[in-house]
Amino acid sequence: MGEAERDVPRRGGDCRRDVGTRDSARRHIRLDRPRLKVLSLPNMATIQNYHERVVLDPEVRFGKPVVRGTRITVGDVLGYLAVGMTEEELLADFPQLTRDDVRACLAYAADRERRSVGLSAT
Repeated sequence: MGEAERDVPRRGGDCRRDVGTRDSARRHIRLDRPRLKVLSLPNMATIQNYHERVVLDPEVRFGKPVVRGTRITVGDVLGYLAVGMTEEELLADFPQLTRDDVRACLAYAADRERRSVGLSAT
């Protein structure tokens, strides 16, 4: 009938394909991973420059990161988005926030995640 193939996951994310032949001999073929494309976003400068919108003040909300000029924490914004609230609903419920504030919260969280992953790898 031909060769039977199946993916075999290996340690470290390596994926090899087991190729079985009629005489049951097996050989491993290395599969190349597809490269990720880097997308350029139109508002990347706004997103990366979250430091103007997200601040840490020990006098406000116990020093948690908050949106400048408010008592709304980054965790509050992420929590509302995580439970399914849309950006429009969030902006309607909190008129002191702007779309750029929400994006700055997401950028802050992404940057913090990148830094924590880098710290745990060392």
